[in-house]
Parts: sequence; C-alpha cells; structure tokens
Amino acid sequence: MNLNNKVIWITGASSGLGKGLAITLSKKYDCKLILSSRRKEALEVVKSQCQNPQNIAVIPLDLGHYNTMEVNVQEAISTFGTVDVLINNGGVSQRSLIMDTSIEVDKKLMEIDYLGTIALSKALLPHFIEKQSGHFVTVTSLMGKFSSPYRSAYCGAKHALHGFFDALRMEHQKDRINVTLICPGFVNTNVARNALTGDGSQQNTQDKATENGLSVDVFVARMIKAIKKEKFEAYIGQKEVLGVYLKRFFPKLLHQFVIKSQVR
Repeated sequence: MNLNNKVIWITGASSGLGKGLAITLSKKYDCKLILSSRRKEALEVVKSQCQNPQNIAVIPLDLGHYNTMEVNVQEAISTFGTVDVLINNGGVSQRSLIMDTSIEVDKKLMEIDYLGTIALSKALLPHFIEKQSGHFVTVTSLMGKFSSPYRSAYCGAKHALHGFFDALRMEHQKDRINVTLICPGFVNTNVARNALTGDGSQQNTQDKATENGLSVDVFVARMIKAIKKEKFEAYIGQKEVLGVYLKRFFPKLLHQFVIKSQVR
C-alpha cells in the first residue's frame, strides 16, 4: 500500500502514538491527515508540529459519544472529499483489581475502547463500500490477545475489538476493504498515567514496564511498515510479544509467567 496521496484519519491524535503517527506521516509521505480527539487545542498543537499544515484538518471527536459518529464521518469526508484510511487509535486503559473496580469503569472502557471505535468504523463503512476501497487500522493491544492482572476491563474491550474486526474483514473482503490490527506491547507514552483506577479516577503515575517500553518513534516506524504491508495483525513490542505465542501453544506456562512478573 502506498500512503502517498491518501487521506488518513487518526483518532487519539492529540498525544502519544496518535501524535507520533501524525508527525511522522506528515514528514515522510505526501498525504492528507485528519486529526481527531476530544481536545481541539491539543490537536492544533500537533498540527503546528507537522509539515504541510494545509494538508491537515482537525475534527474534535469524543469516542464516548458513539451515537453521533455519522456527523463526524460526514465532516471528515467533506473535508478532503474522501477518507482512505481510518486509524482507530483513541482509547483509555485501566489499572485496578477486578474486586476494586466499579462496574461503571467496565462500562466506560467498553463504551470508549470498543463501542466508540466500532461506531465510528460502521459509520465510515458505507463510504468504503461505495468506493470499493478502504483500510481500517485499529490499535488494540497485546492485551487483546492475552490478559494480565489489573487490566480486566481493558483486556475485555481489546479482545472484543479483535472479534469485531476479524468479522468485518471477512464480510468485506469482496469490497476490497482491508483490516489491520496493531497490537502494541509496552510503549513509553502516558497510557499508564491516564489509565482509570477502580473508582474511575486517573492513575496519574507511570509504571516501569511502560517507561522501559519502545519509544514512540520506533513503534510508529514499525506500525507504518505493517500498514503498508496490509498485515492482518502486527505485534509490536519487546519480549512481551512472546506472550501471544505462549497463549496459543502453552497457556498454562503463560499464566505462571504473567503472575510471577507482577506487572502493574
């Protein structure tokens, strides 16, 4: 897949992986970008750090308001006349034990990470079908392939994304629509600081595993490579990627390994 001359829509673009993607894509490819997140001011800052700002549009979007995605999609399409790639990157993580986690936190994770993402994708799907091309790139997590303590709601939402987008890929291969699931391991962003605790408040602290993860620049380079190759799934991280294969072939061994690692 050639990213030049494409219109690429990125959610969660105000920080972290989304911000890194926007800046890198603007520098290396002759493409147009639509940047979305809840924070318009932060998106404008990201836009100012990108090259060719005339090719970059800002559309504020709240994944929690999943009943209004048709409006956002129409605005995105009208901005540059089309959308070629949707990068579903927006979302929130969690750090709390199941017993300490309010059901409202479980609900919020599902609404933002799962329902918001699929609502946006479903709203854009008719456009992809009409033009008989399109690419959904959804950032899930290695936690969408196996689980870990303190992340029950997050794991549930990310597992659900795999189920939905695998089905979408099968149903719309005939429409020349591609689906790539990007599964990050630990990446040095603010994902842990912004993670919700059991009562719904932010954790506001970094953890060592996240701090020692891949840099955003390294991750983004690998992610773009996977998108261009139109991979079904890409596992991007360090030794934690082995968990995918342990889960498949030696699930009890993975269970013991994760418990002993005491990852928070």
